[in-house]
Amino acid sequence: MPTKILTKKSLRAVLRRLKAKGETVAFTNGTFDVLHLGHVTYLQKAQKTADVLIVGVNTDRSVKTYKDPSRPVNPQGDRIKVLTALQCVDYAILFDEPTPLKLIVEIKPDVLVKGADWAVKDIAGASEVLSWGGKVRRIPLVKGRSSTRVIKILKLA
Repeated sequence: MPTKILTKKSLRAVLRRLKAKGETVAFTNGTFDVLHLGHVTYLQKAQKTADVLIVGVNTDRSVKTYKDPSRPVNPQGDRIKVLTALQCVDYAILFDEPTPLKLIVEIKPDVLVKGADWAVKDIAGASEVLSWGGKVRRIPLVKGRSSTRVIKILKLA
């Protein structure tokens, strides 16, 4: 079975194959540091927006640029392997930039998915996806579920 973890090179080959088959692609991204019910529910809903779901995963270095310096708890290799073990994730790829904009422009997804806590105007790549006729979907989050919350609870234990 081919790997679900993509490199930039294998991403291009997968995209050519998907395009040739006429399959629609959804893209989402995140840290996915301490996987929890909120993540799984979100990814399952994201997968239903297209034929294939590609997940961009922040590298450890990029996570440190916008989260607490002690994050991520789990290294990028572990995080991407756990994500690709989920049936709802077709492919995942690491990205090192502060936002996934370059990756979104390269993938040209049919659907860009983010949590409903993001306004469309604040979603990296939203205007680009809309410009080529794609859709932006905001998915409601599972209340009370976050990696930050889990980490705080664990620190108290």
